Amino acid sequence: MWRYFVGGLAALLMAGAGVFLFQSQATPDPLPSPPPARAGQTATEPEAELAEVPQAPDRTREEKRFDRNDKDKNGLISLAELQQPRRRAFAKLDKNGDGRLSFEEWAARTSDKFAAADKDKSGTLTRAEFATTAPKRKAKATPRCDCRAEVAKALAEAEE
Repeated sequence: MWRYFVGGLAALLMAGAGVFLFQSQATPDPLPSPPPARAGQTATEPEAELAEVPQAPDRTREEKRFDRNDKDKNGLISLAELQQPRRRAFAKLDKNGDGRLSFEEWAARTSDKFAAADKDKSGTLTRAEFATTAPKRKAKATPRCDCRAEVAKALAEAEE
């Protein structure tokens, strides 16, 4: 019985402490001071206009995915549009063009990859041979623009 009483009292104390903490007034951080004036520019002179940073359109991931699948750009996705990439992949695998995919046709890429990796033609892959089958990773894409470099360039041009 005492456990329930002590537990209830502890819960009330914690709730009271929470209310006390949330009602306290926090002081906002002070604003940073303006940058010092550059050489040849007085503090009262307005700074040169910086180049406007390009903005990407505000499209959601689903909107982008929808637009990728809407091949004729009519705002609707038909079943044919949705299946088009799969049809191309199927056609690449269907070597004899009969509209049916046999196991050999389906596994041709894997068989070719195995044969290329099996340098000693033993029918098995060693660790070193298997390591050659690792997928090639794409290099990380560089950003389209280095905004810091563009801003620095714009500032340098404004100083001239």
